[in-house]
Amino acid sequence: MENKKDMEAAEKLIKGRTQLFEQIQKVIVGQAKVVDEILAAFFAKGHVLLVGVPGLAKTLLVSTISEILDLKFSRIQFTPDLMPSDIVGYEILQENPAAGGREIKFIQGPVFANIVLADEINRTPPKTQSALLQAMQEYRVTVSGRTLPLQLPFMVLATQNPIEQEGTYPLPEAQLDRFFMQVNIGYPDENEEKQIVSRTTGDYSANLRKILRAEDIVSLQNIVRKVPVSDSTLDYAVKIARLSRPGTGSIDFVNKWILWGAGPRASQSLILAAKARCLMSGRFAVSKEDIMETALPVLRHRIVLNFQAEAEGISPDHIIKMLLEKI
Repeated sequence: MENKKDMEAAEKLIKGRTQLFEQIQKVIVGQAKVVDEILAAFFAKGHVLLVGVPGLAKTLLVSTISEILDLKFSRIQFTPDLMPSDIVGYEILQENPAAGGREIKFIQGPVFANIVLADEINRTPPKTQSALLQAMQEYRVTVSGRTLPLQLPFMVLATQNPIEQEGTYPLPEAQLDRFFMQVNIGYPDENEEKQIVSRTTGDYSANLRKILRAEDIVSLQNIVRKVPVSDSTLDYAVKIARLSRPGTGSIDFVNKWILWGAGPRASQSLILAAKARCLMSGRFAVSKEDIMETALPVLRHRIVLNFQAEAEGISPDHIIKMLLEKI
């Protein structure tokens, strides 16, 4: 860190992460790794794709985070008949008594919020899915030739059900790459499930406390980028992404199973995720262990497998673990 002010901001992020985690655990049982990955993405100014079967509290987790943070929250239920204007907004012609005529007024859509929950994002056609592309990449939207900025901080948390494929539209690779992480949510263990059932079938009510304001979060997101990274750690992150591409290395299983590897955005995301993770852990310099711990959620949606890998039951997670062991 460059100065005392940066150190104070970093300590505030560490404290904020602890407070956020404590508040989330009042509602969400277990899922500590999932929560940490989402918070790392949030502080790194990234978007998250949450993948899990129904009933694992994906929507509840997102709404809880937005309730704890003093931010504007909106939820979009993606359906086959959803239109782009239902996301970004639309113009209406209305009477203006003061001017004695009519005027065109823009009605903002739900994308004009700090945290946007895109629920079941793969249930809407690509035309509507693409309405989020500019917002996720540029933090602004263009409507009728006008470019409008979005409120900062801005984060899209999209959910997706992996087991139901009828009536769904797989996300194109270009949009998948704009997600900072793909966080997979698994089933709770027996004790956690018992606690979930006890809470949700009784009169338990969590008293949540607001933790951070919008300006605090923007400041913390900026401090993440100031975390120093050594050349060897930077080389390590770039090497992981490059060796995931078939034809660029001598790793047999990569050439055998991968159709398309991770692009340059993966290297950037690995470093940013590692920076956020090390700060959240109370450290001020990124290590190779930080890269390794964030590799799965950062890379799993950026690797496209070929038919042979799918036929043999090989998953992106399996290949990433093999790649880390090889390097």
